[in-house]
Amino acid sequence: MRQKYFISREDVKDKLKIREYAIIQKTPKNVVFSAPNKETFSFLCEETYEGSTIVSSIHEGRDALVATLRTRNMFPIRPHAIKIAESVMELYDSEGDHSVELFFDDVDLFEKKPLLAGA
Repeated sequence: MRQKYFISREDVKDKLKIREYAIIQKTPKNVVFSAPNKETFSFLCEETYEGSTIVSSIHEGRDALVATLRTRNMFPIRPHAIKIAESVMELYDSEGDHSVELFFDDVDLFEKKPLLAGA
């Protein structure tokens, strides 16, 4: 599955918002897949967090932040959750309102192993 997370920090409102999108239509086999565009992603979920909760979790460490960001509605797999948490930490290291988009493709999680000779 291909996913996109839009993470935005609203300094004035002291809020962090994470929106999750995914490509949910099936890609036919033997068809060259072009790079996803904005229209191919479907909105799945939005979570809003209090800034003070995020700051507290950042001080406790990355794993605490991952636990805070995961909710009943949004529960990304660990590799994606870690990247999301690291991006949130970077947003909170900078001043003012900022946002970042993250793109994930589950195919990237599979290692391509070389074929062994004679196997």
